[in-house]
Amino acid sequence: MTGPMVRGWCPDAWHPMIAGDGLLMRAKPRLGRLTRAQVLGLCDAAIAHGNALIDITARANLQLRGVRDTGWQALLDRLLTLDLVDGDPVIEQRRNILIAPDWRADDDSHRIVGELLTRLNELPDLPGKMGFVIDAGRGCALQGEVGDFRIERGGNGGLILRADGRPAGVAVAAGKEVDALIALAHWFVASGGGDAGRMARHTAALPEWTCGDLLPAPSAARIAPGPHELGMAHGLPFGRVEARVLAGMMEASSARAVRIAPWRVLVVEGAPAVQVDGLIDDPADPLLHVDACPGVPCCPQATVETRDLARRLAPHVAGRLHVSGCAKGCARPRSADVTLTGRDGLFDLSLNARAGGPAVRSALGPADLLAQFGTV
Repeated sequence: MTGPMVRGWCPDAWHPMIAGDGLLMRAKPRLGRLTRAQVLGLCDAAIAHGNALIDITARANLQLRGVRDTGWQALLDRLLTLDLVDGDPVIEQRRNILIAPDWRADDDSHRIVGELLTRLNELPDLPGKMGFVIDAGRGCALQGEVGDFRIERGGNGGLILRADGRPAGVAVAAGKEVDALIALAHWFVASGGGDAGRMARHTAALPEWTCGDLLPAPSAARIAPGPHELGMAHGLPFGRVEARVLAGMMEASSARAVRIAPWRVLVVEGAPAVQVDGLIDDPADPLLHVDACPGVPCCPQATVETRDLARRLAPHVAGRLHVSGCAKGCARPRSADVTLTGRDGLFDLSLNARAGGPAVRSALGPADLLAQFGTV
């Protein structure tokens, strides 16, 4: 067992990371789904051992914030009991699997992830941020999400194996998908991919058996807040929910389980179409088009407050808005239409860029930005 880290590529429950508001611990629900008992247990644990705030990550994992130094071991034990963490720290670190959230029992996505979870011990040691995407539904729901080794629905209706960063993939036979993923991961390590850190940055020529010209199927619509065939979908402002709100929602409904979508949306299975205070139920809410990290004072690397400013700007910015406390861009690794990057207590303004990208204006305070977008 290891102790808290000051910084890390990808913290998990066995390796908490120190943030400005205490330790940060991450849980990775299998298949991106928590049962009713797991949700209530997680909320109780967040209140007992943290600051009662739960975040959804871009990989559909859960972060518990404000964990005290003296409480992280007890929280780990609770997460293990809830079966939200693997008892083997190595396997837990490898359990970076993003599944299309609208899977059904025994469909291709469910089948492939189920097998992959049983074979994680066959993987090589990979850089901490690397992961798998299983997007084998009727369409591709996760095309815009980051993931290095991908099984996707192809445009021809079959399944394809695709290395991230390559536009096309190769057909893979039913039942052989996990074999192909594991083989590609071993090739990545053997070909020096560890130096690149991610598949999309690895420049080595792919092995011939992975090369093909099959494109992924067209993108499927993202799950938006509102009634859903599985139940009710709720958006989380900036991906955050209070444990008491989440627990209260479960206790007040007949919900069986919760699914996590990487777009910071919770799908509550079997829940009625009702509004929940503190969550987003309107698919037109401008906050759904905003990414903002915790900023000051929660993150020691940030130099600016982020989320209050993001709330004020959201209705006035066309397209995607990203407000980042520093140039790391943790809330959104991709470009946004408007990106504000904190630097030395002020902001750099970039257009169609990632955090830290070329600025069109620099050293702007909140008042300058509010004026820039016509909010004052």
